[in-house]
Order: sequence, then structure tokens, then C-alpha cells
Amino acid sequence: MYRVLLVEDDPRLAELVTEYLSGYEFTVELATRGDVALDSFKAGKPDIVVLDLMLPGMDGMVVCRQIRDISEVPILILTAREDTYDEVSGLEQGADDFVNKPVQPRVLLARLRALLRRSQPKAAGDSRVLEFGALRIVTTDRSVSWRGEPCVLSNTEYKLLLVLAEAAGRVLSRDELLKKMRGIEFDGLDRSIDNSISKLRRKFDDTVSEKIKTVWGEGYLFSPSAWN
Repeated sequence: MYRVLLVEDDPRLAELVTEYLSGYEFTVELATRGDVALDSFKAGKPDIVVLDLMLPGMDGMVVCRQIRDISEVPILILTAREDTYDEVSGLEQGADDFVNKPVQPRVLLARLRALLRRSQPKAAGDSRVLEFGALRIVTTDRSVSWRGEPCVLSNTEYKLLLVLAEAAGRVLSRDELLKKMRGIEFDGLDRSIDNSISKLRRKFDDTVSEKIKTVWGEGYLFSPSAWN
């Protein structure tokens, strides 16, 4: 059984989601306020979080950031907001997926299962170490070091860096990156990839975009010879 922390103040929706997920391989704990969600998370140690944005006590964006600061657990934002800015902001705060209300329960179930599959640790036989100059990525424990020092990355930043590094020397479009990272297609508006690229460049002193190159009209290229 997987443990879900559902942070939702709509009692009807919370009851619907809880009842539906409980019929499958999930047990659900409910938090109805943003300002108690972090305590509920620490106490319950869930496998995945379903998080509303418009919450009493504390905004869901803040809750998302607080959880991501202490854990890499998958976070799915479920909200009535339809502004693209909210989706981008949620992903920047560390969310792994974003679903608009109303949502069919079976669609939510499929999204949760997909996130859990992607979050499962690799088997020992799949362990890899990728090294490019001063950059070292170890997939077993998802650790990244840069010039001999540990580099702290968010869940989204790590996934993006790994996808780029695995395709070193080849241009990846935004569509390819989103499909590999989140299993969705680029809608022409999503700027989460661009924002995460900017954050990676800052963390790796890539001030002139030599390590992760922008190929205008095509996408991004991880340059294997530039990581010195």
C-alpha cells in the first residue's frame, strides 16, 4: 500500500478522492489546512503528496516549497487555478506534476501511479556514474558533485540535468525534455524547462551558456567537453 497525503480543504472533493484511492493500493491521510500540512507530512511520512494551492492558513505554493526543502517525495498539485503562471511556479517550487480541477478520479490515479514509478530507486544493476570534467552524477543515490563539492539540486533540476547528460552532444527539444521528465507534451507555453535551465546554469557557473547551450529554434544541448 502507498501512503498519500491529501492536502485539500474541499470536503466533497477530499471524500471523493479518499474513497476512490482507498479502493486501490493507497491509504489516504487528509490535511485541510496549509499551515498544518508540513506537520502531517513529517508525522505520516507519505509516499506521495496531492496538494491544493488555495488553502486556509498557508498558500499551497509555500507548502510545496517547505516539503521539497526536506524531501524528494513526489508532489502532485491539484488546483482549480488555470493560470499558466501558477503551473510554472508550482514546478519551480519543486512539484512533479500539475493537474487542473475538475479531474476524473481514474486520471488522478494514473498520474499518481506514473509519479510513483518514476520515483522508485534504480536497481543496483542499473547504477551509473556519469562524469564530464568536474561534474559527477551518481544515479544510485541521485548525488551530484561539481569541482569536488556536493551540489544540491531540486528534484526537477536533478531530473533535467540527468536527461541532458544522458543525451550529451545531442540537441533535445522542450517536447523531448518534458516527455522524458514528466511524460507530457510541450504545449508551446510551458516555461518550466527554460526556468530550470537557468537555475542549472547559475549553479554550475555557466554564465555564457557553454555547458548547456541554447540551440535557437531547436532546444538545448549538453556540451560534454565544457565541464572543466
